[in-house]
Amino acid sequence: MNTVTWEIDDSGVVHLTLNRPKVHNAFNDELITELTASLKTAAGEKRIRALVLSGKGKSFSAGADLNWMQNAADYSPEENQADADRLAAMLHTLDNFPVPTVVAVNGATFGGGVGLVASCDIALASDRALFSLSEVRLGLIPATIGPFVVNAIGQRSARRYFLTGERFDATTAARIGLIHDVVPHSDLAEATNAVVKEILSGGPQSQVAAKALLSRLRDKNDEEDPAIWTARLIAEIRTTDEAKSGISAFLRKTPPPWQSKL
Repeated sequence: MNTVTWEIDDSGVVHLTLNRPKVHNAFNDELITELTASLKTAAGEKRIRALVLSGKGKSFSAGADLNWMQNAADYSPEENQADADRLAAMLHTLDNFPVPTVVAVNGATFGGGVGLVASCDIALASDRALFSLSEVRLGLIPATIGPFVVNAIGQRSARRYFLTGERFDATTAARIGLIHDVVPHSDLAEATNAVVKEILSGGPQSQVAAKALLSRLRDKNDEEDPAIWTARLIAEIRTTDEAKSGISAFLRKTPPPWQSKL
């Protein structure tokens, strides 16, 4: 059985589903490998417009499979590092996915599962969802997921939840910035589809460029003045065929060309 399933619909939206429901979609070597490979395959699809990540069963993801973690403790230093690198690569691949990503959190989301949520562009959650950065309660720390989670919730909230390991509900997750919207459990699929529809209304190339813009703005080591390179960027973007056709369609009050393909 595949630990990750995926399909692409007629609109170019890829649906990835974590598929280890009996263990609450916990990470192990196989899931990490399959999710990374699925993300890379999806990114290579020429007609892709968005990606939706969800979990099968009652939980979104319980984070690391504890049996897998226990086995990793007996690895050699080189094996242990390689194992951790694979997890980091999975999160990096999702965080840097070229088109908009949406995560639909249907239930419990702990540890590394929170890292997956934080690595997506838009996060929706069922009102039944529960969250925890529970690593310290196991004598661990949320190291690999740390950069992604802190980027989402900020240092102040991270100081609390990294250190207590306490559980918090979807409303709290929204308040601290991990989740954008909380919806009734029965409405999660509909709410996700509504967000995807909004994504599809935007220009594909401009969305790719916007994600690259956000990534560069987050880079604290960028030596070039943002006022300079962002001005250069908009000057370049507005000369593209997509921008010209989008502005023209708006002035004519007609749908832009990318919407006519839906």
